Amino acid sequence: MHNYRELKIWHKAIELSVEIYKLVADFPSDEKFGIVSQLRRASVSVPSNIAEGSRRKSQKEFAHYLSMSLGSLFEIETQLTISNRIKHIDNKNLE
Repeated sequence: MHNYRELKIWHKAIELSVEIYKLVADFPSDEKFGIVSQLRRASVSVPSNIAEGSRRKSQKEFAHYLSMSLGSLFEIETQLTISNRIKHIDNKNLE
């Protein structure tokens, strides 16, 4: 078992989630229940799955939760790309 609070990946995931929340604060209000909600949920999912997986009994289970976190990261990347293409974020924020 791992102490998730000591994992650098968990801290980075928390930072990402905070940055996503800041970024979507400027999105149009009509996106509140659309892409804003999707981005927030996916970003919170990343550190949450790392934390949950860290308490599992085996490395295999932990790896499964890390894989789910990776899937959420791909969701975020996709949603940010869409946000960029519909001009809600600029190229700098996309990077």
